[in-house]
Amino acid sequence: MGNDGTIRVLVVDGHQTFAELLGHALAGQPDLRWVGHARTGAEALRLASELSPDVILLDPELSDADGIAIAQLIRVRQPDVRVVILTAREDPALISRATAFGAGGFISKNGALADVLNALRTAHGGGMTVSTDIMARLLRSTSPATVTRTGSGLTAREDEVLQLMAAGLDARAVARRLGISVHTCRGYQKSVLAKLGAHSQLEAVAIATRRGLVRPDRR
Repeated sequence: MGNDGTIRVLVVDGHQTFAELLGHALAGQPDLRWVGHARTGAEALRLASELSPDVILLDPELSDADGIAIAQLIRVRQPDVRVVILTAREDPALISRATAFGAGGFISKNGALADVLNALRTAHGGGMTVSTDIMARLLRSTSPATVTRTGSGLTAREDEVLQLMAAGLDARAVARRLGISVHTCRGYQKSVLAKLGAHSQLEAVAIATRRGLVRPDRR
């Protein structure tokens, strides 16, 4: 965080006007601070290193690079940085790739500004926010045959991990909640994904939701 206690946000988007409008919106929030704007993947890598943001709000549709690959590289170099994907696409494959590197949220460009601001705060706290339209698309893309073929087969601990995943917590936050190491937590998450036939945390939550495995009181 900044010296003033604010959450430092870097915006990565190819549209100058859109990014500037976001910057003005962030300037009006007492706990958020816009530290810069990158229009390309190359700029994103440079500014992420120079500015050390807490959260990056990133549109994966960049002119010079695959935005998801750029986000993944930033996370490798700066593992404490959280990345929120802001997209006009509702592509399950894109969501799967992003959750694989630990994206802290998926927000639709068709949604409200308040949703974007909430996602930034949630991501900084270790949680994940997913727009309802993106989640609905992911649920529709998960075939009923896949989700009803077998039971979950989850152990009690794996079920605990699943419920916290469904609440939007990342591996570090889940590990803290359960009092286990991040390495151990990721092992449980990998097992949950395998048993549910999912390729990402978000897909696992979608499948579990369709199977009735996610308890509403834990979301």
